[in-house]
Amino acid sequence: MTLSDWTAVARVGEIPDQQCLRCDIDDEPIAVYNLRGEYFAIEDRCSHDDGELADGWVENGCAVCPRHGARFDIRTGRVTAPPAYEDIHSFPLRVVGDVIEVYDDRA
Repeated sequence: MTLSDWTAVARVGEIPDQQCLRCDIDDEPIAVYNLRGEYFAIEDRCSHDDGELADGWVENGCAVCPRHGARFDIRTGRVTAPPAYEDIHSFPLRVVGDVIEVYDDRA
């Protein structure tokens, strides 16, 4: 990883608690979540039917898909409730100063 591999997506404080910001990195939709001041980035795609998780809500640390209620752990991308059964990708994230950066490690 080099410094140029990280993409700045927001500043600390721009994403309200229990909310997310949708962004694109390398044409991949990503949802960056704030969970009580900790930030996490996961694919913005439900593995059940490709719904946009950022259009849903946060419940008990999980992103809830607005289409059919599938749930994914925001910290890991692990599916926690059907109808989805396949995990989604969790991206490395860091905070440098007050800038939130995400790294696309899928390559």
